[in-house]
Amino acid sequence: AMPYTVVERDFGPEGRREQLIGRKDIPRMREQIEQTLAREGLKPDDIAWIVPHQANERILKAVAKRVGIPVINAGDGRKVRLDLEADMLEGRNTVVYRLVRQPLGAAEARHPIPSGCEISVTVRVDLEDRNFHWETKRNPGAEEHFLTHSRPLEGAPGFSFTPAGDRFLRVYSTRGTYHHEAEWSMNLPHPVEQTRGQEGAGDAFSPGWFSIPIREGQPALLVCSADEADPSPAVLEQFTKDRLHRQEVAFQRASLPKTDKVGRALVQAVQAYVVRRDDGKTVVAGYPWFLDWGRDSLIAARGLLAAGMTEEVRQLLQVFGRFESRGTLPNTIHGENASNRDTSDAPLWYGVVCEDLAARLGRQVYSLAVDGDGRTVGQVLRSIASHYRSGTPNGIGMDPESGLIWSPAHFTWMDTNYPAGTPREGYPVEIQALWIRLLRQVATLEDPATSREWSLLADRARTSFESLFWLPEQGYLADVLIAGRGVPAASATADTALRSNGLLAVSLGLVTGEAARRTVLASLRHLVVPGALRSLAPLPVHVPLAIHGPTGDLLNDPARPYWGHYEGDEDTRRKPAYHNGTAWTWTFPTFCEAMALAWDRDPDAVAAARSYLGSITSLLRAGCVGHLPEIVDGDQPHQQRGGAPQCATVLRLEFADAGEYLG
Repeated sequence: AMPYTVVERDFGPEGRREQLIGRKDIPRMREQIEQTLAREGLKPDDIAWIVPHQANERILKAVAKRVGIPVINAGDGRKVRLDLEADMLEGRNTVVYRLVRQPLGAAEARHPIPSGCEISVTVRVDLEDRNFHWETKRNPGAEEHFLTHSRPLEGAPGFSFTPAGDRFLRVYSTRGTYHHEAEWSMNLPHPVEQTRGQEGAGDAFSPGWFSIPIREGQPALLVCSADEADPSPAVLEQFTKDRLHRQEVAFQRASLPKTDKVGRALVQAVQAYVVRRDDGKTVVAGYPWFLDWGRDSLIAARGLLAAGMTEEVRQLLQVFGRFESRGTLPNTIHGENASNRDTSDAPLWYGVVCEDLAARLGRQVYSLAVDGDGRTVGQVLRSIASHYRSGTPNGIGMDPESGLIWSPAHFTWMDTNYPAGTPREGYPVEIQALWIRLLRQVATLEDPATSREWSLLADRARTSFESLFWLPEQGYLADVLIAGRGVPAASATADTALRSNGLLAVSLGLVTGEAARRTVLASLRHLVVPGALRSLAPLPVHVPLAIHGPTGDLLNDPARPYWGHYEGDEDTRRKPAYHNGTAWTWTFPTFCEAMALAWDRDPDAVAAARSYLGSITSLLRAGCVGHLPEIVDGDQPHQQRGGAPQCATVLRLEFADAGEYLG
């Protein structure tokens, strides 16, 4: 046997573990070997042989020929099939990894490891302890933090990490042994963060390693739990069957046939966003950093209904109805803190969800109590309508002359601020569509005299809408009537920029006929990308939109504010792009619904709309597989950006796909 010295266990800078797969393997592997030799002051003749992670014999021979050093496969060419399954247990903060050895297929069975031979898998779990704004870096403080709070478990192979009384993690295996030997992984690439102008690499700490033996037919589990109590062996044993059962129940509840693969994928994704809040249910807006936002949760509720989740929607209305105050709803909820109420659309979406739920369960929905005092959903709706008419504490109010609703800056879903990217102060188009729909709904809840009052107001608002928002020369609706506080809608300046918001007026039935069809066609030409809608068309604008940075410098071209890539520094690049060209997936179903309605559900129009809706499949298969991203770049190749999975997108698509508009 030849004596040897390990020069470096892992090729690449600072111990980065590179898994070399694909056409670039050979030059990359050669480059890393040559860089390592140069850094260590060695020549090829100084090295007896190299044992890499790479196991492809063709690649190893090619690399050896190029560097002039024997490159040896650490294995003997035999094969084994291991399946790895991961799941988060229902109702728990516990993730389970299931390793199981399966028989080889016929094409793989030339060099199998005998079925009776036990194999062992070595597993390390890397830890970071940070929020999404930071990076973990190895330094004396981090060393002390992780080493002090990590310790082996008693009675099970594994470890615990307890940095605080309310933050803890236990990781253990159902088979094998655990060795408490710490190791850092350095400079792990974070390419997505890097596109956001953040640091492109971080470090991770591993308290120790597992040696997990695996035999055919005897699965091994690795459990990562942040719950106060570990799951029982029975729960762990059944978690796969339980998940499949829940999925089948969800498919049946949504009345989805086995042939509807897209619909089933959406229903499956829906389950990840419905969460507990006290004794009720609410919807998380997306992962990894969103909570339950009023607007997002209520937009998403329509998809929950399409998926047959009426009880979850009933509880959602109770949760948000409890927080209604003088016409306002929370923009976000942090625990019991609902003080952020800077939204003019969330209360109006509440009305849409109430109407949709009542269509399924009957008018008793309006008598549903939202709190312990017996306040009802109907009373919440009356409060929203009355305070919008007279004025809310946060500045939303009705223009008495037109009957339209004035919204403060940054109160719609296009709420980018600091810097102000899309203020939309005045009379936003979608707010009017939602407001007129709420007026019609509240009119059905009142006595005849009061009902007539609300109906007349709805008629006045609709007449004003039709006369002030339609742009005949452009062939679509104005996005907003720009006006300061107290300025009537009739004196406002129509913003002629083409955005996706006008489509909501079509999908809600406020705009019909030729105007609806021209609005849809304009959006088709300038806003549609696969699976998403640009937030702003790549066209010159007549009303300049200047965006100034934190120091007052101009960040964009005010006459051409379209920004096709969402990347770079947050305040100077991403915020200006967020609602000014970035394509959003949650608005895309609105386009499909509008297309079907604009042509009065003509079969050809419905077929075309469903075809466009089908373009989401490419997004479902990439990124966070099985889910849809928050946004994609407005420019090709339409790279996925933002929150990896987003609830409003999944659920709005489920609503559109369920036949509400598309047959």
